[in-house]
Amino acid sequence: MNFDTLLAFFARYSTFQTVIMVLGTVGWLVFVWLLLRVGLYLLEEEYKEDKFVYSWQWVLLAIDIPPLNVQTPKAVEQLFAHLAGAFDHPNLADRFRHGYKQRWFSLEIISIEGYIQFLVRTEADFRDLVEAAIYAQYPEAEITEVEDYTAGIPDHFPNDSHDIWAADFGLAEGDAYPLRTYREFEHSISKDTVLKDPMGTFLESFTRIGPGEQMWFQILIEPIDSHWKEKVIKQIKKIIKEKEEHHRGAFDFITDNFLTREVGAGLNEIQNQLAGYASEPASEAHEEKSEPNQLRYMTPGQAKIIEAMGEKMAKVGLKTKMRGIYLARKEVFRPTRGVQAMLGAINQFNIPSANSIVPTFGVKTAYFFKNRRSAYRKMRLMKAYKKRKIKAGGNPFILNIEELATIWHFPMSHVKTPLLQKSEGKRAEPPAGLPIEGVVRRAEVPAAGRGQQIIRTDAGDVAYGEGRFG
Repeated sequence: MNFDTLLAFFARYSTFQTVIMVLGTVGWLVFVWLLLRVGLYLLEEEYKEDKFVYSWQWVLLAIDIPPLNVQTPKAVEQLFAHLAGAFDHPNLADRFRHGYKQRWFSLEIISIEGYIQFLVRTEADFRDLVEAAIYAQYPEAEITEVEDYTAGIPDHFPNDSHDIWAADFGLAEGDAYPLRTYREFEHSISKDTVLKDPMGTFLESFTRIGPGEQMWFQILIEPIDSHWKEKVIKQIKKIIKEKEEHHRGAFDFITDNFLTREVGAGLNEIQNQLAGYASEPASEAHEEKSEPNQLRYMTPGQAKIIEAMGEKMAKVGLKTKMRGIYLARKEVFRPTRGVQAMLGAINQFNIPSANSIVPTFGVKTAYFFKNRRSAYRKMRLMKAYKKRKIKAGGNPFILNIEELATIWHFPMSHVKTPLLQKSEGKRAEPPAGLPIEGVVRRAEVPAAGRGQQIIRTDAGDVAYGEGRFG
């Protein structure tokens, strides 16, 4: 087909007719591509992943820290860095043939009628990793496997016994913008620097509830690679208006011609004179063109945010989902007592000029079928909480280990929370000369209340010390 024939074709048919003919000829390829993408997604995400996860065995660990805890959130920051070692990058065979799902962890704080407990839920294969990460920072901590506290809670709402408030939390801005971290909670009194532990405010909101009420807060974290940092760099360049590198094209030699450039400058000058605009001196125009970015023109507040974005990018990041639930019997259901306190405690991590944690998917609905849609959301969020689903509800986001340690960490000893479970003392070790052969593992006596820890050996069980059992 020569050029004249092509020109005659476009002259014969209108634009609309041409588009319809093109879609009728090759448009089906687009639909085939979409169907292929959907098929691969269902194969990988739905079927293969569910089959892969089905064989996992989950354990729920209760963490008790000694009352005299002088460790700052920096210790929990190292704990999160330790857990990030669970990241595994699968190949195509793992993803499409065998199925693959990255392991994730659930960090939880619960209040059962005012009794507060820190918990970590993990896949059984990673229990050693979790315990090693905790003991490395808190050698005197007590870790006990307990039953899932969500097991006896109804799944369907509304029902005759309970009602709930629930919400997924997300970031008001993009992942690149930072939250307030524990370093900004430090203040100086004379010569000493004191950490005003933000966990004190958070746990205080959990003590406000009474009989028949429960509050749950869940942070799901999933190890990821470092590709999220590219988005941070892109956002920083956008803020400082950094000029993109110009890639030379095939016809750039025309604009590089001295005569063409001078003619263009002369025409621009005539246009400015006719419009009444003052012409900038050639030196200033050249200086503006050579400016790589506008960083030096930023306000101190903007420069501080950009610096904080760079600091966020400098640390390990984890995919994150936050979820909160207030549950109570209907006769004592009063969300304003606990929920508003929890939302207020979360506000302390916000930076109005940078980023904030806000509810993104909750049970409150408006307009059409409000009650039915609200009931559906309650069931969906309760199911997502019980199964610790990171994809259900609101979208996950990226927080680095410093931000996570600010929101979830063990309170320091000066935080007064009467009903917070803490370990009572050091574990008693067996005598050094005791003949023990074939030590298999250390476990807890399977009984309610308080009891003794035991060393399981081939010869029998020897009990030492005391431990807490859930």
